[in-house]
Amino acid sequence: MSAALARQMPPVKHAAVNGIDMAYYEVGPRGQGTPIIFCHGFPELAFSWRHQLAACEAAGRWAIAPDQRGYGLTSRPEAVSDYDMEHLTGDLVGLMDHLKIDKAVFCGHDWGGIIVWQMPLMHPDRCAGVIGLNTPFMRRSPFDPIAAMRMAFGEDMYIVWFQKPGVADAVLGADTDKTLRFFMRKPASGEAMDAGAGLDMSTPAAEGQSTFAFGDLLDAWDKSDTANQLLSADELAAFVETFEATGTATSPATGSARPTYPPESTASPA
Repeated sequence: MSAALARQMPPVKHAAVNGIDMAYYEVGPRGQGTPIIFCHGFPELAFSWRHQLAACEAAGRWAIAPDQRGYGLTSRPEAVSDYDMEHLTGDLVGLMDHLKIDKAVFCGHDWGGIIVWQMPLMHPDRCAGVIGLNTPFMRRSPFDPIAAMRMAFGEDMYIVWFQKPGVADAVLGADTDKTLRFFMRKPASGEAMDAGAGLDMSTPAAEGQSTFAFGDLLDAWDKSDTANQLLSADELAAFVETFEATGTATSPATGSARPTYPPESTASPA
C-alpha cells in the first residue's frame, strides 16, 4: 500500500465479493443507520472520497468507499466482459452482503455515477437512494454509442480511443505522474479546462478534427506547468504511488471505463 495513501486514509479493509478481492475504506458506526457507499470515477480511487469520509466520520455517519474492480488495491480481472454493469453493480451488492447491509445510499462520481444510477434499476431492493455527481442518468441508447461518438467527435475522442487495445494504455502509462496531473487540474480563471475546443463535448468536432482527444492533449501538455493543480503534493503522491505500484494507471481506461459506457446489462426504466 502506498505510504502517502496510508497517511491520508482510514485503514484499508478487504472483502471477497463477486469473485474478486475488493479493497474498501470504512468510517462511522457499523450497523447504525443507512450507510453511504461512495463510488469513484476514472482515473481515480476510493482516495478521491477522503474528504467525504472524514466528514461522515465527524458526523457519526456510516460510510464506505471501495476501490472498484480494476483500480487500486482491488482485483483486476483481465477480460473486458468482467467489467460490464452486471459485474460492477454486483460488486457493490457483494460488499453490502459482506458488511450485512440491507440498503444503502449510493454516491457516484464520473464513471462511478453511471454505476450508481443502475443500482435502483438492477438491485432496487438494495438501494435507499442515489446521489449522482457530474454524471446524469442516461437511458440505454437505442444505437451503438461508440459509433455515435466516433461520428460526432472524431476517432481520437477519448472514449473512442479507449476501444483500441493497448493504445491508450501505452500513452497514459508512459508517465503516470504527468497523466494524473494532466487530468487533475482546476480550470484556469475565466477559461475552459484546457485551451481550445479539445475539452468541449458540447461542440461537434469540425471536419478532420477531434473533440476530447485526451491522447493529443496529454502529449501537448507541458509537464513543467504547475499552474492550477488540484492536488497537494501528498495527495498527488497517493494517486501516483498507487497506480505505479499496481500497474493500473491505464487499465481502468480500457477495462472498467470501456464496457461501463454504455452498460451492457442495464434495465430500462418504465
